Amino acid sequence: MLFAVLCKDKPDHIHVRMETRPRHLEWVDGLNEKGTLKIAGPFLDGDDKPCGSMLIIEADSQADAEAIAAEDPYGKAGLFEKVEVKAYKWLYNNPEA
Repeated sequence: MLFAVLCKDKPDHIHVRMETRPRHLEWVDGLNEKGTLKIAGPFLDGDDKPCGSMLIIEADSQADAEAIAAEDPYGKAGLFEKVEVKAYKWLYNNPEA
């Protein structure tokens, strides 16, 4: 089952994002290698600066998806103001369909 992980950065925390980025990318690379990751990237503000993140991941359950999301180094570093994990159905342009 697919899940969307929607993360909103805390205001004025770009420094946390930049300091933590190498660990975050290593974590995302690991998800990708395992086949867990389907899509990932940052949200951008009006100045084209990152202000959040979105990942589409595959997990067996909501609890498993939440556990995966909780391992994000950005979250552990206190970057996020809010994280939502929602079941997701990929209808259009799904390469696996």
